[in-house]
Amino acid sequence: MASVRIREAKEGDCGDILRLIRELAEFENLSDQVKISEEALRADGFGENPFYHCLVAEILPASGELLGPCVVGYGIYYFIYSTWKGRTIYLEDIYVMPEYRGQGIGSKIIKKVAEVALDKGCSQFRLAVLDWNQRAMDLYKALGACDLTEAEGWHFFRFEGEAMRKLAGK
Repeated sequence: MASVRIREAKEGDCGDILRLIRELAEFENLSDQVKISEEALRADGFGENPFYHCLVAEILPASGELLGPCVVGYGIYYFIYSTWKGRTIYLEDIYVMPEYRGQGIGSKIIKKVAEVALDKGCSQFRLAVLDWNQRAMDLYKALGACDLTEAEGWHFFRFEGEAMRKLAGK
């Protein structure tokens, strides 16, 4: 297996991040929902007060290879607050290209997010997964995650578009 490095994303990675976001959306059969642009990723993740943080997984070239590192996965996270537990980190996306799955790259991204969470004093690390993605659910459980739908019956909701405008009176 080639050498893998998990590192914080740089502004110059936004093209690769967008490519992987589109691949994730296609994998989830939700391609039509991707509206984000490379410019928005750059503005929202790399300014003075970023809305998100991102890790990228790179395959490093073997000694003597002419090609540079290749970004094959990513994890986008941000900080939220639990009124019961305090500081919390939320992993919005985690994705590894299909041809690189099964090599522990996803686990490395998750472990790095856990390190960030502990370094920032977070008491929780949350994420969500589609109900049909059994492989991901099995991985999260194997790494020690608790399924809140099973354990506590939580359902997640979202307001967007017209519903959000109507709610805000706009």
